[in-house]
Amino acid sequence: MIQITDLTKTFDKVTALSHITMKIPDENVFGLIGTNGAGKSTLLKLLSGILTPTSGTFSIDNKPVFENPEIKQEFFYIPDEPWFFKNATPFEIGTYYTTVYKRFDTGIFDRLLNGFELDRNRKVNSFSKGMKKQLALSAGIAARTKYLFCDETFDGLDPVVRQTVKSIFAEEIDSRGLTPIIASHNLRELEDICEHVGLLHRGGVVFERDLEEMKLGIHKVQIVLPEENEAENIDSLAPIKKEKRGRLYTLTLRGEEEEIRARIEPLLPVFYEIIPLTLEEIFIEETEVRGYDVKKLILGE
Repeated sequence: MIQITDLTKTFDKVTALSHITMKIPDENVFGLIGTNGAGKSTLLKLLSGILTPTSGTFSIDNKPVFENPEIKQEFFYIPDEPWFFKNATPFEIGTYYTTVYKRFDTGIFDRLLNGFELDRNRKVNSFSKGMKKQLALSAGIAARTKYLFCDETFDGLDPVVRQTVKSIFAEEIDSRGLTPIIASHNLRELEDICEHVGLLHRGGVVFERDLEEMKLGIHKVQIVLPEENEAENIDSLAPIKKEKRGRLYTLTLRGEEEEIRARIEPLLPVFYEIIPLTLEEIFIEETEVRGYDVKKLILGE
């Protein structure tokens, strides 16, 4: 587990992170979400031991990171723009990583290079951004670390490769307990992969939650009620959001699914359906309660 307590990082007069406290559990995909400048990259660099905190503490498996070679064997950091040795080839990069990571598996590395159709003897400086991301991901998986820190992992990858990477993560989580921490400014990239999420804004944590718990506590309902006392009956459901098109209402309701059904059915609905919320919809509801506009925070709208 990664434990972060009251962590602050400043650069001269700029505060990149302010009193961050969160826990990142093992063996699931953790989504670190926020706009550009929210502090995501700074947090990953701190966790990687690249930066030191101004104040506060953090640990990986109850061990400090900075100048600790032992714990650095347990994570691999993939920055937004992966850096490689000038004029190096993937083969040479793989050879180098065998000297850094004791568990680096060249067989897995070669298999992933072949799967991504990356020429192991081609100069990496001739690769596109997406190809460099695929190479970095291949090295990160082959390093066999417990944690994988990914900064804007899916940026520059086409939809097919994105799904491939998500499948690889799922396989690694299931087979050996990998914990990917994925920083992204885009909710839609993480829709079908994250189990736990943390939302950063202006260097602070808006909230950090388990997605399943969030989904269990909030639901979207489409419903048509008898016309008599229609408006009063809709209001009796205490919607936190409602829209109406003709006779059809779309409501957002808090509560467990069975509890919501128990509130609806005595109203003798003509029709109703409980619809799964998207990750974006969940965040909109949770952040609006806290006075934030998630579309501006995450999507830059």
